[in-house]
Amino acid sequence: MPPTLASLVQHSALKLIVRAGEDRLDTPVRWAHVSELADPVPYMEGGELLLTTALTLDAEDLEAMRRYVRRLLGAGVVGLGFAVGVNYEEIPPALLDAAREEHLPLLEVPRRTPFLAISKAVSAAISADQYRAVTAGFEAQRELTRAALAEGPEAVVARLAAHVDGWAALYDASGTVVAVSPEWAARRAARLTPDVERLRERPAPASAVVGGTDDRVELQSLGTGRRVRGALAVGTGAPLGTAERYAVHSAIALLTLTTERSRSLQAAEQRLGAAVLRLMLAGQPEPARAVAGDLYGGLLDAPYRLLVAEPAGGEPAAEPPLPVLAEALEAAAARAGEAVLTVVESAQRLVVLAGDGGAVVAACEGYAEREAEEAGVVVGLSAPAGPSAAAAAYKQAEQALSVARRRGRALVEHEDLAAGSVLPLLADDAVRAFADGMLRALREHDATGRGDLVASLRAWLSRHGQWDAAAADLGVHRHTLRYRMRRVEEILGRSLDDPDVRMELWLALKATGEDAE
Repeated sequence: MPPTLASLVQHSALKLIVRAGEDRLDTPVRWAHVSELADPVPYMEGGELLLTTALTLDAEDLEAMRRYVRRLLGAGVVGLGFAVGVNYEEIPPALLDAAREEHLPLLEVPRRTPFLAISKAVSAAISADQYRAVTAGFEAQRELTRAALAEGPEAVVARLAAHVDGWAALYDASGTVVAVSPEWAARRAARLTPDVERLRERPAPASAVVGGTDDRVELQSLGTGRRVRGALAVGTGAPLGTAERYAVHSAIALLTLTTERSRSLQAAEQRLGAAVLRLMLAGQPEPARAVAGDLYGGLLDAPYRLLVAEPAGGEPAAEPPLPVLAEALEAAAARAGEAVLTVVESAQRLVVLAGDGGAVVAACEGYAEREAEEAGVVVGLSAPAGPSAAAAAYKQAEQALSVARRRGRALVEHEDLAAGSVLPLLADDAVRAFADGMLRALREHDATGRGDLVASLRAWLSRHGQWDAAAADLGVHRHTLRYRMRRVEEILGRSLDDPDVRMELWLALKATGEDAE
């Protein structure tokens, strides 16, 4: 506790006597200052005990003393010490009445107590309080460090909440609460997610103060680089003191160490993950398990999915989109206690191997719905695969990714392709070019007015080669239709008896939209 007027009055060596303002003696004293000026306000900062002998004051004028006392209170002066036996044998009644009217604490300083003694007492008390705060801060730092080493981030959050006599919460990079203490603060912490998201948009380190009806919350970002790796919220009933501030700063440092892995460790994990993935894609699950060890748990043996993500192009995002997506998926895995293998192959491709039906796949789908288009990411997701089918799953993810690009979607699952229609795939420019080239000669023939070969081909193919039905659709004799189909074969130089030719011609009609005429 900092010194107060009450503690100075109780100081046996000072012999101070309270003459006014008895109800305000618990006010903290920031410093003791001597001034004989009639207006010392320009030299005050607030929180001072002002000491005077009234050398230049008109201390017997009630109105002058009222103005003097009001100026002191307006400047934040917490008390007035008046030395008796110097210029006045006792405190002038005018000053005493003015102090009592305004409830300004007025202390009588006996002649044998020098002002220097009071200044030394205040200074010593402030130093002792600061020493206690620093000592408590160091003790909190040691306790938090032990908790971080032995139990992890959750224990750090719990110890911090106890030290600040309030509550604390840890958020991951996505703004989700991953640890909170005490438990009753979980709902309060969850309501701060929008504030944490705004903090995440600012370069680290960043902080903010959020005022509530019941508490005061300080938000601090976690991370050593420009990108925020997480956030810490600390809720208290009043502003943090020195010891509590030490504890918060220690917690920030420790939590940053647990959330911000070293670059060398990240690089090593990336190399290991890339090696495991290459072995899986090469159809060698056993060597892949040997290389991975316990790092990915049973992920390589359980049904899994492969995810391939690439930047969508267009306007560049504020941050590289693939690392942001990787962090979101890793955070989802950590919250669910799942293993996940993420490999950033380059700035242009992210590959993720995750358990089928788990939190990572769900997070990826949710990310695509909410943020992927804005962040500039396109995602392809394979069907569930077994340990020896990684290569097939990778190909499926690439196919889904290609379709996602063509359709302008953030995410496409390979299973959706199998359950849908092949027709949307014909919108590709290369397919249209092929179709135009295949039908060009027939269109040119029809343009001369010597027959309607394209319409006849369409009718014949739609009737599966049934002459009478197709001729009826065209309103011509079946012999006329047979003649036209022979002309089609002659012009194209290909036989309509070949099922591949019939398939290509039908797809060409579909791609050009001429099947519906």
